[in-house]
Amino acid sequence: MSNNNQKIPYRYDIVGSFLRPESLKNARAAFADGSISKDALIEVEDQTIIELIEKQKAVGLHAVTDGEFRRRWWHLDFIAGLNGITVYDFQTTAFGITTDAQGTYVSGPLSFSPTHPFLDHFRFTQKHAAPALAKQTIPGPNMIFLDSLILSKQYNENPIYTSLETFKQDLIKTYQEAIQAFYDAGCRYLQLDDTSWGGLFDERFRDLIKKNGLDADQLLNDFQEVTEKSLANKPADLAVTFHFCKGNFQSHWLYNGSYEKIAKNLFSIKAFDGFFLEYDDERSGGFEPLKELKEQRIVLGLITTKNGELEDPTTIGERINEASKYVPLDQICLSPQCGFASTHEGNHLTEEDQWKKIELVKNIAETIWQDA
Repeated sequence: MSNNNQKIPYRYDIVGSFLRPESLKNARAAFADGSISKDALIEVEDQTIIELIEKQKAVGLHAVTDGEFRRRWWHLDFIAGLNGITVYDFQTTAFGITTDAQGTYVSGPLSFSPTHPFLDHFRFTQKHAAPALAKQTIPGPNMIFLDSLILSKQYNENPIYTSLETFKQDLIKTYQEAIQAFYDAGCRYLQLDDTSWGGLFDERFRDLIKKNGLDADQLLNDFQEVTEKSLANKPADLAVTFHFCKGNFQSHWLYNGSYEKIAKNLFSIKAFDGFFLEYDDERSGGFEPLKELKEQRIVLGLITTKNGELEDPTTIGERINEASKYVPLDQICLSPQCGFASTHEGNHLTEEDQWKKIELVKNIAETIWQDA
């Protein structure tokens, strides 16, 4: 794998999360009921992550992740490790199913902790990744902005900040320090996963934002500003990508709407090397918003992770050709539309399905791009 000669994001790439093996699920359940110690759980996590990394390398991925195996949620575990955040339990029906969930709210001044556990998690992945590159995924800053502050009942009942501007400055500084900390730990491929942008075009969430006294169109500018300034000090040799999907919880989704409303603001963020966008069903809309793309790469999430049915390569090739009407083919890449397990439970497909999907992405990419 000649990673140094290839551009990030890669022609065939992954979002990051993988289905948890039964051994890990069993260990997590045993830890929860007190049957095993934290050290025993970490041993299982370590072993399953090593095995996952080897499988990723064997299938030919240029960048590998830890599968998010140490996380309960794709976003919350990172956010919970920041100063000024409180986690709470609740039940949700947001994804069309009733299930136990957790949320976060800003309960104090926000800042990054230099002992954040994700830093050691990355170092472990990097140690076992070679010759592939270790890719680190974290939630984007606006996940905190939207969920932990704007739409948070707990925060609105006890606001910590005197103004949104003051909060934004702390949020930006927190992410600047986080990005630098990962870089110092050796990270050269960082991905910000940020579904909060969906709340700016989904009509139901736009109404919720309005009921909380804010305007979703103005928040577009705020989200862009927060993201741009968070990346302002990014080292030149750190590749940073953005991933967006419309929700991915046990094969269920959250947001509706087209990318049209957010495309201009999002694609104007020049510090990103590429954008991973979900395009696996009609809810994604057409490719027209891609005309707003600058010189970054666009990674089309045309292969669904919601089920195990394999897509037809010819159909995927046709869709890539359709997208190339709006953005040059040389700027296009291919990936699954999201991770396979944004939460510990995972989506409704098998591990065998999962690897077949990744092989399909690779095979299609290699037939379209000579530099895949």
